Amino acid sequence: MQELLRSLHPLERRIIPFLKNNATLADLVKESRLQEVEVMRALQWLENKEVLKINTQTKETITLNRLGKEYKEKGLPERRLLEQIKKKKCTLQEIKLEKTEINIAIGELKKKSAIQLEKEIEITEQGKKLAEKEWPEEKFLNTLPKETKNISPEEKNIYEQLKKRKDLISTEETKTRTITLTDLGKKLSKEKLSENFVESLTHAMLQENTWRNKEFRKYDVEINVPKVFAGRRQPYMEFLNKIKFKLVQLGFKEMNGPLIETEFYNFDVLFQPQNHPARTWTDTYHLKYPTTGKLPDDLIVNKIKYAHESGARTGSTGWKYKWNPDIAKLLMPRAHATAVSARQMVHGIQVPCKYFTISRVYRPDVLDATHLIEFNQLDGFVTDKSINFRTLLGMLKHFAIEIAGAEEVKFYADYYPFTEPSVQISAKHPKLGWVELGGAGIFRPEITETLGIDTPVMAWGLGIDRLAMFKLGIKDIRYLFSQDLKWLREPRIL
Repeated sequence: MQELLRSLHPLERRIIPFLKNNATLADLVKESRLQEVEVMRALQWLENKEVLKINTQTKETITLNRLGKEYKEKGLPERRLLEQIKKKKCTLQEIKLEKTEINIAIGELKKKSAIQLEKEIEITEQGKKLAEKEWPEEKFLNTLPKETKNISPEEKNIYEQLKKRKDLISTEETKTRTITLTDLGKKLSKEKLSENFVESLTHAMLQENTWRNKEFRKYDVEINVPKVFAGRRQPYMEFLNKIKFKLVQLGFKEMNGPLIETEFYNFDVLFQPQNHPARTWTDTYHLKYPTTGKLPDDLIVNKIKYAHESGARTGSTGWKYKWNPDIAKLLMPRAHATAVSARQMVHGIQVPCKYFTISRVYRPDVLDATHLIEFNQLDGFVTDKSINFRTLLGMLKHFAIEIAGAEEVKFYADYYPFTEPSVQISAKHPKLGWVELGGAGIFRPEITETLGIDTPVMAWGLGIDRLAMFKLGIKDIRYLFSQDLKWLREPRIL
């Protein structure tokens, strides 16, 4: 008992003298003169110490809202309309109701077969009978407020129908809390609490040596306390920010581009032919309005045109077709973040250099655990005289292991119109198995030499959303954008 007495919080000490079986929260607030939140907190702590048990009774009461109270006095709109046409037929314009009530009244009376609608509204025989008696809806409203557990099945059906009407009735929930003392609590309530009790040791007490012969509160560090959910970044956004920070630390510069792009930067600069299947509606989205944008200056456009038609001066034969600037002008939500790399190279770079972007892209796809229609890509390129394909593989493996936390990585030969050689990187997910992360390669000379870059350029496009799946330990890519509070609040070490 002494150990328990030493562990009591000041709020618990103030509430103990008033504890008794079946005491309500309201009673304790009144007698202790504490705030309700303070009393509740003290009771929860005492319950954790097995001094008492908190009993909660929930009561649901159906009550009248503003319109409910008004209709209780004046009558339901359908009742008032029926009383009006019982005396005389009337047109819609002659109905003496509020505009918001007319449709409701007509609809309800038609359900009851009480009126007939032609040029004028006329009461039927059924309506005359209804006009002479009380309706179940009126009887129900007149008996409110009433607890939901006390209504009959017929009343429940009426309640469900009336609930559909705006501002008519509603359900209020009230909770009544009472306490039951345990054997320990009964003993504690009879104890005389020491007045020579100190909550905390202060600097002044140590200096003046007044701490002697005082009784100090004992703290229980294992007791359950309410969780505090401080504001924090959404886990996926936090992951993206840390990726950016790491890349900047490695000497990369961030590049940006517009979300709505022309096909010129999305495909043509990257030496993707205008008749390529990936440029059709099945693989990309296009804008309905406006449909076209502007191309850069003629010097750049002619260089790209020359590369597509004949390979320019790169030793390539090109795609051997007539390049069409009208197709290049078409606007689209960018289909890959490599469009941002294309823009950066067109605007000019200084060799050596390292660039990256985390950009939103859009592709028609089937939603599943590893695919989205709208997603992010980590794209970038590095150029220097010393780099080669092995340099690219080493960097990709570093990304997958260090950034994503993948344990196993595989490379597969692949094909992309704008890189040669090309490679696909996959990593092993503990639940999904092998998952493709993206593609990479060395930009073709038809791209780099056309833009005046005479050093090798290694480029990559990785599904950053899939990298996040590894790091955050989730098995469904859609969960990155989840509103599940439990998942959002869980702390993670990234």
